[in-house]
Amino acid sequence: MDVNNMDASNVFVRLFLETKYEDLPENVVSEVKKQILDYIGVAVAGAAKPGSGQVRELYEGFGGSEQATVWGSGKKLPVPFAAQCNATAGHCLDFDDMHEDAVMHPGVVSIPTSFALADYIGGMTGKELITAVALAGDMICRMGTSLHPGRNVIPYGWHYTTLNGSMVSALLAARLLGLDFDKAVAAMGLGYHQTAGNGQTVKDGGLAKRLGPGLSVRNGITAALLAQKGVTAAKRIMEGEWGFYKVYHGDDYDREKLLDGLGKKWESERVSIKPYPCCRGIHHFIDCALKLREDYKIDPDEIEKIDIECGEGALGLLCTPLEVKANPADIVVSQFSVPWGVSCGLALGRATLREYTDSEEGIRNRAILKVSNKITSVEHTKEMDIGDFERAKVTVTMKDGNVYSVMLTHPKGTPEDPLSFEDVVQKYLGCLDSADRPIPAENGKKILSLVRDIENLADIREIEKLIVWA
Repeated sequence: MDVNNMDASNVFVRLFLETKYEDLPENVVSEVKKQILDYIGVAVAGAAKPGSGQVRELYEGFGGSEQATVWGSGKKLPVPFAAQCNATAGHCLDFDDMHEDAVMHPGVVSIPTSFALADYIGGMTGKELITAVALAGDMICRMGTSLHPGRNVIPYGWHYTTLNGSMVSALLAARLLGLDFDKAVAAMGLGYHQTAGNGQTVKDGGLAKRLGPGLSVRNGITAALLAQKGVTAAKRIMEGEWGFYKVYHGDDYDREKLLDGLGKKWESERVSIKPYPCCRGIHHFIDCALKLREDYKIDPDEIEKIDIECGEGALGLLCTPLEVKANPADIVVSQFSVPWGVSCGLALGRATLREYTDSEEGIRNRAILKVSNKITSVEHTKEMDIGDFERAKVTVTMKDGNVYSVMLTHPKGTPEDPLSFEDVVQKYLGCLDSADRPIPAENGKKILSLVRDIENLADIREIEKLIVWA
């Protein structure tokens, strides 16, 4: 494919329409299978949580054509709304997958889009699902890694998954609907016309953070359905005079990173699966805390003070103001708080879904708060700035004068330290157990069995019909 004279958006359209399951490397297939199982688990756990519950209640109240299944309730809604509900469920716990370099949650766009279209179209195979998730994951992550080369992208203020999600979901839906090249371009152009997504709700707290990717998925599917009916849109979507990179990013992007090795090198195999239900930038801080507690047998009551060192991006987003992050007023603040994650690890030796609830076990937990208020400093140091994913360092000073410190670069679950399929199975089962409204245990086992062998599944609806509350 000659990409030199094509708008990058058109290059992706070609890739999406021409790629077959047989083109995927074996490792991409195995990683995507883990991502699918992981997403089902976190979506079941999140389906009745604040934010997700209100979106579902709103759309089920609207009603409409019964086209696609809402996970949990089992009710059917128009396909864009069902997909929005399922995407919101998967993102609201901040436990969904993550691509560190791209600062992107690829699965929350690709997987609910694919499942909703599978229900709407019927007869989608497991191989097609894997191919769809691989393609969309690769594209959305390339869009992230290409931005602002050499600089941390967080301070620019976008929520990148939401920002990129409408275009990626639109193109994925176009593939699944079988649209031709021109209509697929129109679908992506209509997705671009709806592009939005800011990070201010992370700063201020609030449930809107949980809703962003679902809004993008709704927009993307709607865009593809409009294109199917003949609605046209921009054609030079990414690199036109008023295209995405010019309007949203001042043309500050690396085209080579966006397109290099397309169809051969897959960013979707470099997606991390989270072991902890919070922002990915917190995870290696939690790993530091857990290692400190284990290696030095730390008694939280004997801690005198705690000092945290972080990179420039983490400081503003995840660490300050310290008094707010150490005493989170709501769940969203705790999910974006390094001090809270560190304190969970030091106080309890864990950071699970229980610690990220509005309860006595969660943000009102006195044991955690006692430790979090021993954090005396959170500082940005140059040593922590090593590229897109920054280092983490936690130092604990004990009452007896001993000082212990741990610094880490790659958190558990990254491509450098990946979770195995069986690790993901344990996370999946834990998510099912933690759900406010569980699905039947037998359904959970059947889903696991189907996903293990999903490349041989004839119809994805076999999985969807099992994702219903007991």
